[in-house]
Formats: sequence, structure tokens, C-alpha cells
Amino acid sequence: MMESQEELPECPVCLQPYDVALTIPRVLACGHSVCESCLTSLPQKLPEAIRCPACTVLVKYPPEGPTALPKNIDLLRLVPGSEYPKKPVGKSPNGSHVHAPFLPRSWSDEFYSTWKKYLLQYDAVERESLSLLSVGWFSRGGDGGSGFEAGSVVRVMDCLSEMEEEKREELGLVLRAFGEQSGRICRVLGLWGDLGDGVLYLVSEKQKSGNFLDENNLGGFEKDGVFSFAMIGMEMCEAVIALHAEGFIAGWLGYSCFQFDDFEHAYLDLNEVLLIGRTVHDVVAEYGSGGKKISDGEIGVLLKDLFKRDVFVSPEVVLVLLEKGGIGVEPGSSRYSIGYSSDVWLLACILLRILVGEVFTDMLVDYMCHIVVKASQDTESACSNVYTSLMERVSSLLGTKFGSEHVSLQQTLCKCLDSDPKNRSLVRDVWKTVRELVIKPQFDKMVKLDRVTYDENGGRCLVVGKLCLLSQERTETQENDESQGNETNGAAKMVNGLIEGRIKTKELQGHLDSVTGLAVARGYLFSSSFDKSVKVWSLQDYSHLHTFTGHEHKVMAVVCVDEEQPLCISGDSGGGIFVWSISIPFRKEPLKKWYEEKDWRYSGIHALAVSENGYLYTGSGDKLIKEWSLQDGTLSCTMSGHKSVISSLAVSNGVLYSGSWDGTVRLWSLSDRSLLTVLGGDTPGTVTTVLSLAADQNTLVATYENGSIKIWRDDVFRKSIQVHNGAILAISLEGKWVFTGSWDRTIKAQELAGDDFQVDVRAIGSIPCSSVITALSYWEGKLFAGFGDRTLKVYYHGK
Repeated sequence: MMESQEELPECPVCLQPYDVALTIPRVLACGHSVCESCLTSLPQKLPEAIRCPACTVLVKYPPEGPTALPKNIDLLRLVPGSEYPKKPVGKSPNGSHVHAPFLPRSWSDEFYSTWKKYLLQYDAVERESLSLLSVGWFSRGGDGGSGFEAGSVVRVMDCLSEMEEEKREELGLVLRAFGEQSGRICRVLGLWGDLGDGVLYLVSEKQKSGNFLDENNLGGFEKDGVFSFAMIGMEMCEAVIALHAEGFIAGWLGYSCFQFDDFEHAYLDLNEVLLIGRTVHDVVAEYGSGGKKISDGEIGVLLKDLFKRDVFVSPEVVLVLLEKGGIGVEPGSSRYSIGYSSDVWLLACILLRILVGEVFTDMLVDYMCHIVVKASQDTESACSNVYTSLMERVSSLLGTKFGSEHVSLQQTLCKCLDSDPKNRSLVRDVWKTVRELVIKPQFDKMVKLDRVTYDENGGRCLVVGKLCLLSQERTETQENDESQGNETNGAAKMVNGLIEGRIKTKELQGHLDSVTGLAVARGYLFSSSFDKSVKVWSLQDYSHLHTFTGHEHKVMAVVCVDEEQPLCISGDSGGGIFVWSISIPFRKEPLKKWYEEKDWRYSGIHALAVSENGYLYTGSGDKLIKEWSLQDGTLSCTMSGHKSVISSLAVSNGVLYSGSWDGTVRLWSLSDRSLLTVLGGDTPGTVTTVLSLAADQNTLVATYENGSIKIWRDDVFRKSIQVHNGAILAISLEGKWVFTGSWDRTIKAQELAGDDFQVDVRAIGSIPCSSVITALSYWEGKLFAGFGDRTLKVYYHGK
């Protein structure tokens, strides 16, 4: 009995318990286990490799499929009815089983069961046909620094559990209230986590005909268009009534909030309401904070800005937003609270804007300015005079268009714009008045809205809810992620400097021949050169500190190991590999040195790379990649496959990338040194030399002899673009910023934007140079460049 209640280990992707039939645990080369079903359904972007769902490392994947992978017998022993005998289980002092969870979680089983029903499958969402609103973001880091990266359901659950309680409560209310069709409100389908961009979306239906209220219809309803106006107006009222019936107050509305189906019936898009709310918050935030007193002119500009975006807000909502934003208003101005009648104001504004046209917006700005700014100064009679003047102008415009036939509509809509919410009409009264345009009261016995009741003093207003503040939180989250490596503040400053023309430079001289490589470690800049030396520069004042000598041939590349024992490693065209200590004081002799074997065809070392596990990789003219132990300099492994010189090496996330003059990029697993895949070799008859590589997390960029770059993201080719007019000899990748140096004597900066399906390369700026750029390295807001004319330059942002 106790055994049946044990918590069984689950697949980290589908969260289903392992069994001996469908969810058989299979062990990948990285050591993680995933069920056979998930491995079968995972997209295999590379022919003979797959990215582990747990640690995201590329591992070999057998062509026969997951059945060729070994089973995890230890996990199968825990499955009831398994043919594998269980190992002895340790017991606690009281005799019960010691059971550790297979996957540590930050949420309970009850929490999981509560939210699981709202989760949409990853492949069940088509962006183009649905309405998506971002409501949260996944952490970009691993779990507790262990390198573990959870699957889709787990990451969404972690995101929800870490969400602020008030925000999560509001999200749950929306899902429960509108998960089924509720009046004329677009049905909310659930939550969808996009693992590509790390965003959690609230997903709802989107009507096919989109927004019917375009500029051609606004202000265009004449007397013969009363029937169309009545149908639209009634359905808008019904949508707001449905919103109120579920206990929600919009707080603002715009034309884009209403979507129309194929039969031109109106529906309220709740995602669009929340999105407009974020726009309103952003507009209000532009007008200052910290108790700043807002003037008459500024409030007028703010309201015009909102109305220009076709967004209507009631006076009491504006005052609450100003107070929440820390913008000073007159004491007592916000004497009315937000309620259901606030939405009545919005309905009247939209309907009058449709009937009267843009002139109504101008009148409304003057009226609201008086209420918001001068309400605490003027007497009630003065406010009443302003209101009466507005109503007379509105009645005159409606009378000119419709005559005296629809006086009831004019009176009801004007009453909705009273500055005191208690004096405004009810939504159902507006609905009845609009309905009377086409059906006279004495004949209207079929439909009654009197039975629609709700607490006039209650309601949760979306305007002050947490879901409308996510745009500001996204900025803070983005800044945190960027500071952790996705996009550093220094890189942003460098790019801003390019845009604004505020890049400073400092020139370093000392080499006697072309600079070939750059590396940064422990506060030092290391530069290699054809002059057979490696120079050490201070990053404090850029002074020359030391020169490593001893190479008998041109030094082709330099790398650094910034570990407990910091090292500088240089390789030359004669096959010499020198390991230097970079501890103070600098030594004249290398810690160790050795040479690659070579024959008459050999042209020496062309590229170096180091991995975190203490190995050095060399790419050479003999078309081979060699792995060396940094402990004793012994050759551990040789990787072959390229058909020409290895020109560049890069290491990222457990994968070694090698670029060659044969025009291909090969990916090698650092766990077993096996070939994962070949990129760029699928175009027969065309060979463009790969000159340099840069890899960062899930992005790989290769530069070519013809001045182009190619970009792969998540192991899939995304973009090829011509960047320079000559061979690109150097590249540096920092988050989404790419710096390239070329034979055309320019350094260019590009921004990588886009999503899972495409990459947009945006040209940010360029730096003209006096010589060919042969090496680039970015470090903490500074871009270091080496040139063919023997010089080095440091570029940095400055005023």
C-alpha cells in the first residue's frame, strides 16, 4: 500500500511518470534521461544530433531513433511491475522510505493541479490566428547554478510560482471568468510559454474580421446609417455588461478593443484592453514623477496624446493614474472613486466619437482638463456650467445630424459624461436607448436586461491591476538578464555611442608587425603578432607592461584561461604552443611549451580555443583539430573531417565550433569528441572561405571571405547578409551585438533582433579605420581592435 503512494520519477519534458511501455527513460550522452516518446517528438534540427531538453547541450543522436539509446535501469527499478529488481531502499529512523524528488520544484502538487488546466501545448498555438499578451518571463539562468534547464511545463510553473501573488490572483480570475464564452467577450484560451523568447503569454481568440471601426466609419454615420450604428452600439454595451457581470472594470477603452467576426458582430478583446492599459501607463509616465506639479497645458497634451491613440479614459481614472505615477495634482481632485460608471463614460465617448467625429475629441479634451486640473479650485456651479456648455454643443451637433427624432439618445449619452459618476446613466440604460433607434419601446417585449445585476460599488479595475504594469517590470527583468550576459550595459553604451557619434579611441603602439589575435584576462589585454611576440597591456591606463618572447615563427593566435591559475596560451605558424603564466611578476620563460608534428604540407597553427574542462584546442593547416591537456601538454584527441585549413575555433555550451577554408562549420561534442553536424556544406559547387567564428549561448555567427556573415540560432540557419565590401577577418559577439572588422578597413556594429522564426540584422553604425582590421575583442564596454599596420586601438563610449 505504501509502495503505490510513492512519487514516481517523471520525464523533465512532459512531466509524465516513467513506465516500461510508453515513457521509457532513455539516457543521453550528457547523462540526463528523457522519455522515449518525448525524444521521438522533439524537433531534430540537425541530422545526427539533438539538444538535450534538460541541459541544452548538443549530443549525438542515433539515426535509428531513441530505441538505440540505453535505458535508465535505475529509474525503471522504481516503476511498479517492472521486470528490473529494486535495489535496497534506505529507511529513516521511523522505518519509512527515504524518498527524494526526482526534480526539485518551487511549487506544490496542489499549485500544479490548479494551473495545469490552463496550460496550452507548445505546438498548439498559431501566433497569427490568436491574440497574445505577455504576462510573465522565464528566468534565463539555470536552476540554482547547476546548469539544469527545465522543460516547458516546469518552466511555466516556475514562472507562475515566482509571480507576485496579487498579479497571479488577477491572472487566475481572468482565466476562470473568461475561459468559457462569456457574452460578447473573446474567449480566453489559456497560458502559453514560448521557450524561444522566454515569454509567458495569455492567449485568447481573435476574430477574423479584425477591427471594423476604421477611420472611414468614425464620424461617418449619417441619418440613413442609424441601423448600423444601433447594432454596433448595442453589442458594445453587451460586451461591457458581460465584463461587469464577471466583476471587472475596464478603466479605459479604445476602438481596437472591439473585434468583429465574419458577420460583423462585435466582441471585446480582453488582451487588447490590457495592452492599451500598458500604453496608458506609459503615456502617463512620460509626464514626470516624484510629486511634480502638472500644469493645465501638460494635462491637455497628455489627454490629446491618449485620444490621438484612440484611447478614452474617464476623469477619475486619469487622476488615479497621476497619483499612482507620483505626479502632483491638486488635493481633493480625486474625490470620485473608480467604478462601473467609469466604463459608462468610455462607452459614451466611443459612441459620440463615432456619431460626431473628431470635433468631439477636441471638446472632450477641454472638458476633462477642467475637471482634472481645476476641479478643486472652482465651485460646483462653475463645473456645472462647463458641463452644460459641452452638452449644448454635443446636442447641437447630434441635432444637426439626426434632428429631434432621437432626443432620448442625446440626453442619455450626455448624462454619461457627468463629472460625478453617481449621476451617470447605467450601461443597460445606454443599451436600451440605442436599441430604441431601431425598435420602439412599445414593441420591444422580447429582450430585457433588467435581470442583469451586479454590485455597483464592487469590481476589480484593470487600470490599477498588476497585469497592466508588466511593461515596466519587463524593462527591469530585461536589465537584470542583460547584466548577466545576454546584453551588457557596456555593449549598449558602445552601440549608443556609435549612433550618437560619441566613440572615443586610444591607440597602443609597440608591435613590429601585423596584430593577429587579442585576449583579455585578469585586468590585462594580450595581443599576438607576426613579430613573434605576445604583448601585455594594462586595462587601467593601457600602458605596455611586458612582452612574451620565445616563438621562432609568427604568432597566429592567443587565448587566455582565467581560472585559479591564470594562463596565456599562444600558437605559431611553426606549430609551437607556448603556455605563459600571467601572475605578477611576469616570467620571461613559458611555463611549458610543445610543438605539433608537421610535414612539408603543414602551415602551422591558425586558431586556438580553450574549454572549461582544462583542454586546449588547435586548428591547423593540416586540416586537423587537436585536443591538448593543459596539465602536461599531451595530445588527447584528433578530430578530422575538414578538407582545408582550420581558420577559426570557438567553444560554447559544451560544443566546439570549427570553421575552415573549405567553407563549412563543423560542430563537435566536447563530451565524447564526436562530430555533431556540418553547417554550410549543403550548396554544391560554391565554396566561400570561413574566416572567423563567434558563438554565444544559442547563437553562432560565421564570417566569410566575400564580406558576408551567416547566422545560426538554436542550431538552425536563420540569415545570410552582406555586411562588408571585403573579407571579414575578425568578429566579436556580445549578446545581441555583433562587431565585425574587414579588409575594407571598417568596423561595423550590428544588432541581432527577431524571434524563433527569423533573425533581423540591424546596422547600428560603423567606424572607419586607416588599416585592415585583423583582430577584435569586446570587454566591459570597450572594443579592442588589432590592425595590419601593427597598431592596436581601444574604442569606448564617452561624451
